[in-house]
Amino acid sequence: MSIDTISELIARIDAIGELERIAHPVRAELEICEIADRVMKSANGGPALLFEHVILRDGSRSAYPVAINLFGSMKRMALSLGVADLDDIGARITELVQMKVPDGLMRKLSMLPKLLEIGKFPPRVKGGAAPSQAVVWKGADIDLSKLPIITCWPGDGGPYITLPMVISRDPSRGIRNVGMYRVQQMGRDTLAMHWQRHKVGAAHWREMAERGEKMPVCIAVGADPASVYSASAPLPPTIDEFLFAGFLRKEPVRLVNALTCDLEVPADAEFVIEGYIDPSESLVTEGPFGDHTGFYSLADLYPLVHVTAITMREHPVYATTIVGRPPMEDFYLGHATERIFLPLLKLTVPEIVDYHMPAEGIFHNLVFVSIDKQYPGQAYKVMNAMWGQGLMSLAKVLVIVDKWVNVRDTREAWWVALNNIDPERDTRFTMGPMDVLDHSSRAFTYGSKMGIDATKKWPEEGFTREWPAVIEMDAATKARVDAMWPELGLSR
Repeated sequence: MSIDTISELIARIDAIGELERIAHPVRAELEICEIADRVMKSANGGPALLFEHVILRDGSRSAYPVAINLFGSMKRMALSLGVADLDDIGARITELVQMKVPDGLMRKLSMLPKLLEIGKFPPRVKGGAAPSQAVVWKGADIDLSKLPIITCWPGDGGPYITLPMVISRDPSRGIRNVGMYRVQQMGRDTLAMHWQRHKVGAAHWREMAERGEKMPVCIAVGADPASVYSASAPLPPTIDEFLFAGFLRKEPVRLVNALTCDLEVPADAEFVIEGYIDPSESLVTEGPFGDHTGFYSLADLYPLVHVTAITMREHPVYATTIVGRPPMEDFYLGHATERIFLPLLKLTVPEIVDYHMPAEGIFHNLVFVSIDKQYPGQAYKVMNAMWGQGLMSLAKVLVIVDKWVNVRDTREAWWVALNNIDPERDTRFTMGPMDVLDHSSRAFTYGSKMGIDATKKWPEEGFTREWPAVIEMDAATKARVDAMWPELGLSR
């Protein structure tokens, strides 16, 4: 059964023993971040946290509890998407993309259940009031400072909404986008929208600005976990994130019309902030912000959002997260993307066996890739192919290894790579787009990348010496030791 709300997710996490409720008063400014940071860096990501007594910036108690680190373990990430293992979702995608129409009437009829399953995925817009609109603030009632929006780090430009679902629509094609972009609180009813130039929401804003039209935007905080995750996923611009969330849930996402703008929002969201951007207004200074790189991203100019309404459930929970020096909760969201999108990556680069983005690489800085090498130079072919794949174009360092290497074990991957390379022969450099947050690149969003061929070298690649075998114990000895192990007194 799919999980529809943050409260349901919290209850499920509590049931598996991975939730800590904190009744002690804790400030939304800095203190929640410091506590969560220590927990996230503990073994296996630490527990999810529910702060029940949150102190706002004016010293008053928040009417709403704050949940953080909900997705911050492998177990909770799988739980939130309704699977035992994240690779189960990849297997479903593999089955769909490999589906071929069989011969014979009976075999064709056997495909109907799968095709009908696909037909259930589109989001459904319900009429009338929704749980996310049980309480409505408009006009003078709007006051963002009443929400427990956290200030993460002492150098931040202000409080930030850090786990949002930012909803916009392509003005030409009408295609919805749901993205996860940080949003800074500027005043009682204004926000700064951090839209990086590579993001789809930014493209929508640029087109609306060219038209001179006000752009409607909604920011949902807390909803069904599949939709929250989908907002962070690197989907193509033509794929509706709520459609993808429906696929993950195996059940449509319920939407409702926003009250003050022409957009649909999650009917089960905890909070929804409705508003607009006026392209005739000057941009505002957003930031600095302690980012997932572990460094502060610098202040820059971004559009101002005017809030026209805030709606919420009757007893909402404010869901948030923090980013900073890894590992953090975002590593587990990124790991889900890694596992879920592997089958789609294999469609265009079929020799890929597996890939992994370790926490220390903060997603785009380091990617290990194992391949089924069939011909000389194939590692370089894979590098170039991956740099042509959407946001993988931002990857700074690609390390290509042979198929037997477990790239999810960072120590094994580096051990093999560092043994297999001649740095001058096996390293290639190229230029291309870089992540907006990369402070080391020679120009803003533009710089160099490095590819390392750590595969076994072939004679055609200029290697004429004998390539050594990997040390491994024989199977018979392993079996004998396995049998005697309980008697050796070493199990403890």
